[in-house]
Amino acid sequence: MATMNMLQAINNALDIAMAEDEKVICFGEDVGIFGGVFRATSHLQEKYGKARCFNTPLVEQGIIGFANGLAAQGSVPVAEIQFADYIFPAFDQIVNETAKFRYRSGDLFNVGGLTIRTPYGGGISVGLYHSQSPEAYFTHTPGLKVVVPRNPYQAKGLLLAAIRDPDPVLFLEPKRLYRAAVGEVPDEDYQLPIGEAEVIKEGTDITLVGWGAQMEVISKAAELAEEQGIACEVIDLRSLLPWDVDTVAESVFKTGRMIVSHEAPLTGGFAGEIAATIQERCFLYLESPITRVTGLDTPFPLVLEKEYLPDHLKIFEAIRESVNF
Repeated sequence: MATMNMLQAINNALDIAMAEDEKVICFGEDVGIFGGVFRATSHLQEKYGKARCFNTPLVEQGIIGFANGLAAQGSVPVAEIQFADYIFPAFDQIVNETAKFRYRSGDLFNVGGLTIRTPYGGGISVGLYHSQSPEAYFTHTPGLKVVVPRNPYQAKGLLLAAIRDPDPVLFLEPKRLYRAAVGEVPDEDYQLPIGEAEVIKEGTDITLVGWGAQMEVISKAAELAEEQGIACEVIDLRSLLPWDVDTVAESVFKTGRMIVSHEAPLTGGFAGEIAATIQERCFLYLESPITRVTGLDTPFPLVLEKEYLPDHLKIFEAIRESVNF
């Protein structure tokens, strides 16, 4: 075991994948000698050469188009989009090419080896163009997988699983936790299952569901609730496409209440999909309405970032309202 932050865990996963398989290639804006804006790919070019870790032009559509081509001919590309906010120029390539490659050919060819890494979310005071959470746009796209880790251990195991997965994976990294999240991570190669949620705290009164950086906030809210005798069950989805309906439903059968929290705006956010599905599954077991605690339906503000983000106090208030409904 080694103590790593999330960036070190991601770098370690890339190092292991590239050492194991020479077809694994890393590229994106400034990922070469510079190591990317957050240094996630530091020293990989030194170790594996400029043919396997290199800079691209500042053209996101080109990065993913190039990645699709590499994956179609058998390479295992790991493409970095520098900020999730800038993934939108590549939206057409991802949803109309990456996601549909296998289906449109009747499985004669595919781009299943492609992984797209990108940092998402707020919390580091960088304003509206570097703080968005665009996961819901991509969960509407059959043919993709969408994965979000919450800590260094999860980041390494899920990234290795994503790189080796037979389907293209969008891997969203919570940049607020890049250096803030530190934990024990095995030195060796390991994978965590994509599509399986993790119950990180058991409880009987209410189910709290989230992913990525929001899990830290949800856990703090659960601690406040526990001080008032409310036992929260906390679930990290880890994967949004596919998402683990059965684990969440089983929890709500037990607790009768659920809160879903994410940083993205309320309208059209993935919490709405979760709430609708669980309402269909668990309607006769619900003791109170399913509640969403999310970001606001505004562009992401700079000076009002703390007011925008769904923090532990907002979630705690929602817990109290649900339990006392």
